[in-house]
Amino acid sequence: MQPNRRTARVRELLKHEVAECIRRELSIDEVGLLTVNDVGLASDLRSATVFVGFVGTPDQKKRAKSRLADHARRIQMIVGTSIQLKFVPELRFQLDDSIEQGHRIVALLEELDRPKTATPTPPGTSPTLPDSDAAASP
Repeated sequence: MQPNRRTARVRELLKHEVAECIRRELSIDEVGLLTVNDVGLASDLRSATVFVGFVGTPDQKKRAKSRLADHARRIQMIVGTSIQLKFVPELRFQLDDSIEQGHRIVALLEELDRPKTATPTPPGTSPTLPDSDAAASP
């Protein structure tokens, strides 16, 4: 059970350090708001996939992808100096669109919950009563 606990600790440490490094190295105006959602770590601790959440414009999203790829080595080097591990994992960045998918699902659910609008009756006609109401009227 020890390796699982160690892996979890290293994942959390990497998540925190990479997030701090991204905050310092990349401008929000240029790449939008980036958050580190999770870190996938190989069992040998030599490579890691950093899942980054994104909020911003489509243009910023394109720039964020390229800037993260360009700065991966630099971020890895900075993280390596701030944490003490035998091997600093090779970092790969992947934009995580789970937040966008969540918003889409919520919007679809809200759309399903909205009551259907009644079709308007044409002018000059009266709305028809249901059969049960028609039978009850004198």
